[in-house]
Amino acid sequence: MKLKLFTAGLLLAMSANAQILYHDASAFPLLGKATDATLTRYERLPDSLEHISRKPLWDLGRNSAGLAVRFRSNSTRIAAKWEVRNSMNMNHMTPTGIKGLDLYCLQDGKWVFAGSGRPQGKVNEATMVRNMAPEEREYLLFLSLYDGVTSLSIGVDSLSVIEQPAVDLPVREKPVVFYGTSILQGGCATRPGMAHTNILERWLNRECINLGFSGNALLDLEIAEVIASVDASMFVLDFVPNATVEQMKERAEKFYSIVRAKHPDTPILFVEDPVFPNSRFDRKLAQEVASKNETIAAIFRSLKKRGEKNIYFLSSKDILGHDGEATVDGIHLTDLGFVRYAEILYPLIKKRIR
Repeated sequence: MKLKLFTAGLLLAMSANAQILYHDASAFPLLGKATDATLTRYERLPDSLEHISRKPLWDLGRNSAGLAVRFRSNSTRIAAKWEVRNSMNMNHMTPTGIKGLDLYCLQDGKWVFAGSGRPQGKVNEATMVRNMAPEEREYLLFLSLYDGVTSLSIGVDSLSVIEQPAVDLPVREKPVVFYGTSILQGGCATRPGMAHTNILERWLNRECINLGFSGNALLDLEIAEVIASVDASMFVLDFVPNATVEQMKERAEKFYSIVRAKHPDTPILFVEDPVFPNSRFDRKLAQEVASKNETIAAIFRSLKKRGEKNIYFLSSKDILGHDGEATVDGIHLTDLGFVRYAEILYPLIKKRIR
């Protein structure tokens, strides 16, 4: 026992004097991509769509929402250097959520928050956790939600090791694929790990793919093709906050059919428009939400009537709770809102994924 304590103390003392050595994160597994055929590593849409998709949609596809790097290390500290494409800012979302990083560590089969990479601008460097015992640990590093990471290096003590994951968690076989809006992309989580798709990735211990496009979940059919290219355990279609009634009537069944044609037995979940707190007072918004939800419900009933199987419908009535405290601006979610949303989705997905 004394020898073990002496050895641990010696390693800790040596690590305290060690320099940080950075390793290119491209050497480690990247979770959350529907395809590897992208222009650069940390973006979400295939390069074939660069001149096909609407420009706002293409640009949002270059955001790194939902992407995460997996590695293990015995370092006493974990740092990162990263650069983002735009160094954007918004008046209702923290810089850490927009262009920061978020580190989790696996403990007893569960992912536990370890620290955040707080950005300084376009080029960033941060130590996310320090003063740890020099023990082997598994890490999950979530990337920026509303900016695109263009380069990433992970820093560890120069006397330590950084290696490939030793355990296959989150499970990568048959991921859950989400399609949706700014909320699904992660607006306005305070840090990347609090977007509900990232929360669910940890709770389910299953890879989740975030195809959220702020203001642009307009049922573009090429995105249905991207979704359909994934051998998923479940598809979650959460486009209603963006798509108009007319767009839903024109495109929703076709969008669904593209996915269903390649995945005849995979569960598909349709999600209603949340009942936003603003709609308690904004009569126009309240009518818009009601009209959209009536439309998506009618489309769902039509699909059921024609015999479609393994399709499900999530009512919006409980998604955000009932106290009006789950958003930052009456629409986009706070961390509280994302946790509530994940709590609603978790049992529905857990029950149906294989």
